[in-house]
Amino acid sequence: MEETRARALLEAERARVEALLAETTAAGQEDRTSANEPGGDIADPAEPLTDEEGDDAVTAQLRERLAALGRAESRLDDGRFGRSVRSGGVISDARLEADPAAELTEEEAAEG
Repeated sequence: MEETRARALLEAERARVEALLAETTAAGQEDRTSANEPGGDIADPAEPLTDEEGDDAVTAQLRERLAALGRAESRLDDGRFGRSVRSGGVISDARLEADPAAELTEEEAAEG
């Protein structure tokens, strides 16, 4: 894959994930605020806590995605982008188009 295309894909994915992270963080703050407010739905007082846990899980996943994008950007900078971190095998352009942070070939990812 061309470096220019790879950078564009990584930048677009980073922007998307950062926007989702900002939204999720704001939603988490709202959930925490509503959980601490008196009153609310007496029938299900655990609902705000459940919402907080969901927001926290999504936030953790988004932060891991940003870390994966950072690793992909580092591989791009040092000439290893598009190569498996496990075997050094070539990751297909189609896989990189779908997931520019892919670290494994399709076969390796299927193996687990």
